[in-house]
Amino acid sequence: MAAWRRAIELSLGDEDTVKLRSIAQSRTEPASRVERARILLAYREDPSFFAVGRSLGLHHQTVQRCVERAVVEGPMAALDDRPRPGREPSITLEGKAWLVSLACRKAKDLGYPHELWTTRLLASHAREHGPAEGHGCLANLAQGTVCKILDQEEVKPHKVRYYLEQRDPDFAEKMAEVLCVYRQVKILKKAAAASKQKPNEVAIISYDEKPGIQAIETTAPDLPPEPGVHATFAREHEYKRHGTVSLLAGIDLVTGTVHALVKDHHRSREFIEFLKLLDAAYPAHTAIKLILDNHSAHISKETRAWVAEQPAHRFEFTFTPTHGSWLNLVEGFFS
Repeated sequence: MAAWRRAIELSLGDEDTVKLRSIAQSRTEPASRVERARILLAYREDPSFFAVGRSLGLHHQTVQRCVERAVVEGPMAALDDRPRPGREPSITLEGKAWLVSLACRKAKDLGYPHELWTTRLLASHAREHGPAEGHGCLANLAQGTVCKILDQEEVKPHKVRYYLEQRDPDFAEKMAEVLCVYRQVKILKKAAAASKQKPNEVAIISYDEKPGIQAIETTAPDLPPEPGVHATFAREHEYKRHGTVSLLAGIDLVTGTVHALVKDHHRSREFIEFLKLLDAAYPAHTAIKLILDNHSAHISKETRAWVAEQPAHRFEFTFTPTHGSWLNLVEGFFS
């Protein structure tokens, strides 16, 4: 008479149990991992191969193999398939390395009219030139194999991702100056909240321009919502262009007030007009500090001459670093 199968003791820690429950309830995990996670959780509650198999609709030997592997290799390792021997790879490591190094060059450097590789062109070039470079395994290289090799190395030679080179040697120092101004804003806000009065000695303005805004006029009036006809406002598709305009705007970082001008251009004279707008908006004793980028209108002779004519310490400019306009908070207003 065959002996009774003895229950195997399976110990699952709290961390493993949480992970197994997450996998068992997942809709994106492979079905095999979900099934094995459910086996281990069910066996933890009822250590019986037959009972678990009956509740999950599996053979008791399937349950037993999963539990035995979890005891030996760990519960998380038991969720994955064991590696299978499979066929020996026909493409050598040297051949793969040569293909990847080829993908890291531009196709136009090798005489092709294309600037970048396509996987089809790369496979064709490797089949033609690979054997001559000592990689005969690439003679029958398929396009799909090229995709797999490049995916393994995380190389995408058919795509371009832009980067920004740091060209300002004083980037860190200029950034620190801008951040110091923001620190001053925080101090002024705390002081204003404590005294319950708006500060009038310093105004800190985050300023920038947004050029190229299309001035568009509709050719017919909007139609209001009408029950049973259309639920939303209806707008005529046709429109009339009136060229483009530039928005010159600054936000008072302490009070939140927005100062704005709409002009056809954003030259020095328009920037000076915006400064005059600020000059009229604040008391004469208020120091106006502006955070702005390095646009030519901000540092032109015309602008500097006008600022020099104003009372001392009336206007103070803090420039963002080159390619560092993202430090200017008004950018969020334009986005």
